[in-house]
Amino acid sequence: MKNVILLVLTLVISNQFVNAQTIPPKEWQIKTALMAVPDDYKEGAKVYGYDATGKFVTLREGTNDYIALADDPKKENFSTAAYHKELDIFMARGRELKSQGKDGKEIFDIREEEVKSGKLYMPDKTTLCVFTGKVNPETQEIENGYVRYVFYIPFATGESTGLPITPTPPGHAWIMNPGTHRAHIMITPPKG
Repeated sequence: MKNVILLVLTLVISNQFVNAQTIPPKEWQIKTALMAVPDDYKEGAKVYGYDATGKFVTLREGTNDYIALADDPKKENFSTAAYHKELDIFMARGRELKSQGKDGKEIFDIREEEVKSGKLYMPDKTTLCVFTGKVNPETQEIENGYVRYVFYIPFATGESTGLPITPTPPGHAWIMNPGTHRAHIMITPPKG
């Protein structure tokens, strides 16, 4: 029995060590999360990321209107995001539903119903920026950085905006999820 307990403790400790090793340092998470934030807002943006155990936490309090999300270390590709603070309640609800095991469609449907009923606050217009790139394994610098822009305008349609509802060539705007709580103008600049 003593050997079984020692084995379990060893596995728990080594698993915590492995998790701690896969979570980047706080400073790196903050630095790279801020890459998604427009320059005007970088200095005072709030930053969410992950502690040494992988728990989603606040890494830095903010003093302005932007919130940045550090790269999720459990995902293969590097991606950070930033959004206006008015979108935080909506985003937090999505994280909550995901933690309950809901898939993307379930999360969409639940939030759609909650926004329509007034239970979940969704601003009438707000911005989100997504920054992607490749992490150089030697320098830990982000290479081939790329930003795309999302402007949420809930329940907007092609007819109400004059924008197409199908993807357009890079640099052109179009509406994704038209007519829903998640209607948003996508702007995907050309990759250079």
